[in-house]
Amino acid sequence: MRPKTVRELGEFALIERINTGRVQAPGVLLGPGDDAAVVAAPDGRFVVTTDMLIQDRHFRLDWSDPRDIGRKAIAQNAADVVAMGAVPTAFVVAFGCPADTPLELVDGLTDGMWAEARRAGGSIAGGDVVRSPQLVISVTAFGDLDGRAPITRAGARVGDTVAVVGRLGWSAAGLAVLTGGFDPADELFAEVLATHRAPRPPYSAVLAVVADSVAGVGNSGAALADGLLGSEHIGVSDQSNATEFGSEGIIGSPTEWPPIPTALTDISDGLLADLGHIAEASAVAIDVDSKSLRDPALANIARRLDADATQWILTGGEDHAFVGTWPAHRELPPGWLPIGRVLAGHGVTVDGVRHPGNGGWESFSGVDSASEPEPR
Repeated sequence: MRPKTVRELGEFALIERINTGRVQAPGVLLGPGDDAAVVAAPDGRFVVTTDMLIQDRHFRLDWSDPRDIGRKAIAQNAADVVAMGAVPTAFVVAFGCPADTPLELVDGLTDGMWAEARRAGGSIAGGDVVRSPQLVISVTAFGDLDGRAPITRAGARVGDTVAVVGRLGWSAAGLAVLTGGFDPADELFAEVLATHRAPRPPYSAVLAVVADSVAGVGNSGAALADGLLGSEHIGVSDQSNATEFGSEGIIGSPTEWPPIPTALTDISDGLLADLGHIAEASAVAIDVDSKSLRDPALANIARRLDADATQWILTGGEDHAFVGTWPAHRELPPGWLPIGRVLAGHGVTVDGVRHPGNGGWESFSGVDSASEPEPR
């Protein structure tokens, strides 16, 4: 009889099952099978970040399928690497689960993680599996700066343009559908639910820009955007400058191509919260123009749910879009939407006014995680 659970298969057979048939990215010089992996650091440095997902705190199995959970685990780490201006190269995954976990669930998680790792440009170089009372996924991600300086949160300057790429508020809308008892089979909710379950950060919108900042505009950016990462929807939904970002629109002379962002972050905690991190690190103020963030498609969903789409956009989080500051009076790259301005002072305002309440997610606020019904 074929094994159906992790207990029946065993630890080492599970590790072999996870790794069989996987092809490593060029940045992984030695993958699973030894005491440790070997990851390339071509310019003598690498970017590294780590994040963790815990069952019923960050995901629920009755809301998301295993493949989506796997994609989400990689995406939130890959987005952090890209937000530093680095290309993701390798991921190390630690996975805990009960002994009676179905192998089908592990297969789905693994397939999702590998799919997103490849989409980001890297691969899973190794990790660990352990027995635990619930599902726990911890991912460490590595990235290559390719000789560039990292893009930090501390470079915003007074006068810079604040711009975003990627949809905002869609993950929060999906969570509202799930927690509000609405019918998840309703076609109106399909896209927000998909975004909440498995965010798709617009990696290429950042990576094409930073690649061309070193190589000059040409084939390097096209390869990143078109060959490696493929076409991705970027820009706030239904905005006039939202584009399908592939190789189109990135060819031109170096003098025509916009510079790299002066500061950059991915939007994981909420737009206002993450802009607050930039404002604090850069010792500046940021003002957001709410009109620039209007999203008719999201507003339509909000009306059905009797909710506020603007609140989702400003504080929702987990979309893993990117927001950055750019030198003033320079054309933004395709898909980047201007939403505000960097000012002298401190803190973040919306239309010149402080936003009431929290600016986004904070892990240790609110109800204790053991009883909290809404995963984040």
